[in-house]
Amino acid sequence: MADPKLSPAQAQKWLYDMLLMRRFEEKCAQLYGQQKIKGFCHLYIGQEAVVAGTYSAITPQDSVITAYRDHGHALICGLSPGSVMAELYGKATGCSKGKGGSMHLFSKEHRFYGGHGIVGGQIPLGAGLAFADKYLGNTNVNVCFMGDGAVRQGALHETFNMAMLWNLPVIFVIENNGYAMGTSVQRTTNVNELHEIGLSYRMPSEAVDGMCVWTVHEAMERAVARARSGDGPTLLEIRTYRYRGHSMSDPAKYRTKEEVEAYREQDPIEQLKNQMMAQGLLDEAAFEQLEEKLEILVQEAVTFAEESPWPDVSEMYKDVYIQSDYPYITD
Repeated sequence: MADPKLSPAQAQKWLYDMLLMRRFEEKCAQLYGQQKIKGFCHLYIGQEAVVAGTYSAITPQDSVITAYRDHGHALICGLSPGSVMAELYGKATGCSKGKGGSMHLFSKEHRFYGGHGIVGGQIPLGAGLAFADKYLGNTNVNVCFMGDGAVRQGALHETFNMAMLWNLPVIFVIENNGYAMGTSVQRTTNVNELHEIGLSYRMPSEAVDGMCVWTVHEAMERAVARARSGDGPTLLEIRTYRYRGHSMSDPAKYRTKEEVEAYREQDPIEQLKNQMMAQGLLDEAAFEQLEEKLEILVQEAVTFAEESPWPDVSEMYKDVYIQSDYPYITD
């Protein structure tokens, strides 16, 4: 692929977004080691181009839903680093009031509908969000992210069938980082080209280089245009890589150092940085200034979380049930 001619403003936004995700996740790893963040914690380090390239191709009115590796999605969707960090701490000021933790970030205001801990559980919900927009007659789309492990869930096939039958404005994104926990894609299926699954439903499908942010952006633009014009769903298999284990408790011994280093040579941030420098859009001094700015921003998020209060015990039973005014629902 020929080197792209980058838009200065867009390139700067991509660099900011990807560096924010990287530095935020690195801080999370440090805080987890200090036992300030507890429970399950799945880091996004290495996969930043997937989210950055996606969000630059959609609008704030579009909805997004994903699985439990969700910190990066939440940040780039517009949630403040402080509200995300506070949620990881379990504090009352967190985006889910301290009740969701790492796997269940959420913001209706930002059209970010999770963060879901059930593998594949978000797939039918993504189609449901798209159905709602179609029913309301607007031109919004839903982007439904999933990991390569979720592709094995039966709900995916039921959802694909309905999405195509009803021509829903949804883009299904497989973030294929090569491993479902510690099991490689090759050990779970004889269909290693995961995007081909969509073809059996006559769903437009393609594989995308997920280590290159502008390639992700271009593929997402095509899919979004198709959905907005009423031409229905798309399946994108975005091939990426996570440098860390599946979660913080995973030593990732199922991978060789050579494999990890080979992917680090394709690092999405370094690729963009080098391309920007080649086109005169960035120099080392500006890059260092951005690093310093984001270091301060992430530290402010930590301070906010540290100083925030714990949820009151009275919050335990709130947000569990919703009181309905419908006449057919009785006590």
